Amino acid sequence: MVTSVQEADVVVVGAGPAGSSAAYWCASAGLDVLLLEKATFPRDKVCGDGLTPRAVAELVRMGVPVREQDGWLRNIGLRVHGGGHTVELPWPEMSSYPSFGLARARRSFDQLLAEHAQAAGAKLVENTTVTGPLRDERTGRVVGVTARTTGERDGEELVFRAPVVIAADGVSARLATALGRTARPDRPMGVAVRTYFRSPRHDDPWMESHLELWDGEPGASNLMPGYGWIFGLGDGTVNVGLGSVSSTNAATKVDYKALFAAWMANTPPEWELTPDNQLGPVRGAALPMGFNRGPLYGNGLLLAGDSAGMVSPFNGEGIAYGMQAGRIAADAIAQGLARGSAAGRERAFASYGARMKDDLGGYYTLGRTFVKLIEHPQVMRLCTRYGLPRPLVMRFTHKLLADCYEPHGGDAVDRVIAALARMAPAA
Repeated sequence: MVTSVQEADVVVVGAGPAGSSAAYWCASAGLDVLLLEKATFPRDKVCGDGLTPRAVAELVRMGVPVREQDGWLRNIGLRVHGGGHTVELPWPEMSSYPSFGLARARRSFDQLLAEHAQAAGAKLVENTTVTGPLRDERTGRVVGVTARTTGERDGEELVFRAPVVIAADGVSARLATALGRTARPDRPMGVAVRTYFRSPRHDDPWMESHLELWDGEPGASNLMPGYGWIFGLGDGTVNVGLGSVSSTNAATKVDYKALFAAWMANTPPEWELTPDNQLGPVRGAALPMGFNRGPLYGNGLLLAGDSAGMVSPFNGEGIAYGMQAGRIAADAIAQGLARGSAAGRERAFASYGARMKDDLGGYYTLGRTFVKLIEHPQVMRLCTRYGLPRPLVMRFTHKLLADCYEPHGGDAVDRVIAALARMAPAA
């Protein structure tokens, strides 16, 4: 039995970076926004906790304070290990993005963004699990969602109605799946596992990436699949994890927790990544990549973030693209709701998908090609052995993999990457 019906201009499902960004921008445009979250803040998410300059730029646009005294650890670039080499690659100086990244645990980061959306006027509704789309009986168009409460009010049936719904419900993509928008099998899928350690490396100003993982001494033991990372959080702890990627969404047979344990057993003693210093279990998550689900808009429902597979095939980054999607979705919705006809409204809403594909489609297509080349450990080994010592190659690779290049103008490397992205089909 339905106990409550609430109406708004926009219903946003999921208060992760994509959902909170969308809610913030919609509320800032003067729209009545309901932001639904199945858990209660603070809550954790499996993530590397490192933000690239592209993600920082989105935070700055939203007016989120990014000073170190606000709880962030700034990082100055990427330290890469592989092929017997270690290379430090500072974030480039650009007009489009700042020359620093940030790190912060998702437990506090997601809460910060949700509260920022609230401060802009969005209504946050926690402990609310969305159970399905609400559809117009005559047209079949999505006109809201049904939901059920958890926690103290467990089991209450709720209805939230709006002219448009944003599905930012993560990897599960339950709303999209309920409408038949299944994941494409030909798009890359990553898997990541991570945990936290107390470590003296907690204030390291470099985000660290290990392109090779060995189950013993490097070069004298077995090369394992995947890549690893270490991000300091500045609070006495580090986020340590590893991931791998496949060019299709077929399940892998890798035991990632065993892989992680083998890597940890061979890290330098001075890092102090020991079982005694581990904080919490090793947790894993899927990383849907390269627009693996669509259409991004259709029939009253927009997909944003992981629900649309907006993770970069190049580096597993999803936060920057989710926040960008929230911003562009909000603009399309505000424009659509201001139109005087249903047809005009739909044209404005549909512009969201076109704008996202125009900006990221070619880049993601390049990323899919990249994944096909490096998904085999031996290929990655050759690339790191012969590519890392070459400054120009690494400068190009760094900008390409981190998506930190000037899309218009910039230096020769920027222009080459931009041209490649424009020429690649935005499928």
